[in-house]
Amino acid sequence: KHTEQASNCLYRTSVIRINNITQFKKRMKLTNGKIAILVIFLVLFIDQFTKIWVKTHMYLGQDIEITKWFYILFIENNGMAFGIEIISKLFLSLFRIAAVIFIGYYLYKIVHRPFKRGYVVCIALILAGAFGNIIDSVFYGVIFDNPAPPFVATLFPEGGGYQSLFHGKVVDMLYFPLFRFYWPDWIPFIGGDSFEFFRPVFNIADSAITIGVIVLLLFYRKYLASVSKN
Repeated sequence: KHTEQASNCLYRTSVIRINNITQFKKRMKLTNGKIAILVIFLVLFIDQFTKIWVKTHMYLGQDIEITKWFYILFIENNGMAFGIEIISKLFLSLFRIAAVIFIGYYLYKIVHRPFKRGYVVCIALILAGAFGNIIDSVFYGVIFDNPAPPFVATLFPEGGGYQSLFHGKVVDMLYFPLFRFYWPDWIPFIGGDSFEFFRPVFNIADSAITIGVIVLLLFYRKYLASVSKN
C-alpha cells in the first residue's frame, strides 16, 4: 500500500509539474500581440530617447559628423514625415491622432486573428512611428523651451514651453548625404545647380513608418489585397 501511495503521489507530482511547464511555455510564447507591443515599445523608446537627447545636447542647426555620408543634424519641422509642410499644424496633429486611433484599433483586431506575423509587425511599425511623431506635436511645445542657437533646450523649463498643446515641432536628426554633384550647365532650368541624395532629414519614427509601408508593398501586397477583399 505504501508503495502504491508513493507511486500515485509521484505520478500526481509529475503531472502537476508537466502542466506547470506547459502553462509556463504558453505564457512565454511570443504571440502576435506580444510581438506588436514589443515593436511599438522599442520604436517609441529609441525614437523619444534620440529626440530628447538631441534637444537637450545640441542647438538648432548643429550637426555632428559620424561619417562622410551620415550626420546627426538637429532641425525641427511643423509638418509631416521628412519635413514636408502642406497643411496647418493643428489640423496635422489632430489628423495624426485620428490615424493612430484607427491603426491602433486595426492592429488590435488583427492580433486576435491568424494574420501573418510579418504583416502584424509592419502595422506595428507604422503605428509606433505615427505615435512617436504625435508625442512631439502634442507635447514638445509644452515641455521644452526653444532658445536661440548656440543655446540648447531645457526639458520642463521654469518659464514654460515655447508653444501650446498640439503645436509642438517634430524633431529630426538623421541626415544621409550619400552623394552630391552639379548638373551640367547645358541642361535647361537646373544647369549648374547642386543635386544631393539623400537630402531630407528624418527621425526614427519616420524610419519606422517608411520601413513598415515599404515592406508591406514589397512582400505583402497580394496578402493585403486578399485581406481587403475578405
